[in-house]
Amino acid sequence: MSQENKQSPAAIEPLEYENVRDDILALLMEFEGCRLTAYKCSAGVNTIGWGHTAGVKEGDSISQEEADRMLAEDARAYYEDMLRLVAVPLTGGMAAALTSFCYNLGASYCKTCSLFKELNKGNYAVAAGKFGDYVYAGGMKLAGLVKRRAKEKEIFERDGFPCSNATGLGG
Repeated sequence: MSQENKQSPAAIEPLEYENVRDDILALLMEFEGCRLTAYKCSAGVNTIGWGHTAGVKEGDSISQEEADRMLAEDARAYYEDMLRLVAVPLTGGMAAALTSFCYNLGASYCKTCSLFKELNKGNYAVAAGKFGDYVYAGGMKLAGLVKRRAKEKEIFERDGFPCSNATGLGG
């Protein structure tokens, strides 16, 4: 693919949540799954609903409506967290993939991870290649994370890269 084809007018400025909400929710629902009773995720964290962790205690239970409400609130919050971590233009696909990534790993972790470091240098292609580095939980490589990261990478690259440094050669 030529450099010209990798660049895309799909970058939305300013990037509005409503423009990417459906992609974000689809990714989260595909990979989080929904459980209405609290459980320990593969990283040992109390979790409920569609991957909600804040304030969850063992034995908690919720309705499907509560799970869906939490997902909507959490998705928007993680989207906003992700935007605060990014210093370069994004396409809608990039925003959706990065929000899913942050939702799974936590925004505070993403702040220092190599994927975001490369992205913020404008090294889009290098950043895309980093998704596969984050497939471990509890010290074990998990097939579900391998599949999730591959899908996030696919969505990240879907709209092309929004600027001339897209090859990952600069920064």
